[in-house]
Amino acid sequence: MERKVIIEGSGKHCHVTRETLDALFGKGFELVVKKWLSQPGEFASEQKVTVVGPKGQSTISIIGPCRKVNQIELSYTDARVLGFDPPVRESGDVKGSPGCTLIGPKGEVVINEGVIIAKRHLHLTPEDAASFGLKDKQLIKIKIGGERALIFDEVVARVSPNYATYAHIDYDEVNAAALFGDMTGTVIV
Repeated sequence: MERKVIIEGSGKHCHVTRETLDALFGKGFELVVKKWLSQPGEFASEQKVTVVGPKGQSTISIIGPCRKVNQIELSYTDARVLGFDPPVRESGDVKGSPGCTLIGPKGEVVINEGVIIAKRHLHLTPEDAASFGLKDKQLIKIKIGGERALIFDEVVARVSPNYATYAHIDYDEVNAAALFGDMTGTVIV
């Protein structure tokens, strides 16, 4: 059985807590949906913030809804431009990562940790995981064809009934594989 998956590129963005959103945009502010994303309930919002690093700053989108921890997800290219040396981590694992300042229209927030490079991952429904023979947290590979064919190693399978089956990589990785058009890959174990 061929285990084909759709691959999505992820640009620099952040997830914020309710408290941080209030500080940046005003108490009780609600994010406005710009575009619904592939993962159920997740959306790119109309709102952007400025992230300030040791060597510069950049405007990034907020992904909603609010989360339990603040998290700024960058590619290596983004991180270098801003002067960060963040770890590669799974989403939500921000302990010991660099902090930064976030600036919004109503205020700014200094966060002590939260800047990461997201580890490559494959969201899976339990049904798709079972048909692929994969388990939650299993490390897999995804093979990409084409002129710049390559194999992404160390991809974390993340299984939940709350997910839709899509692989997520950052834009540095999209560019390395020249994934423009056919955004699919084959899972290999």
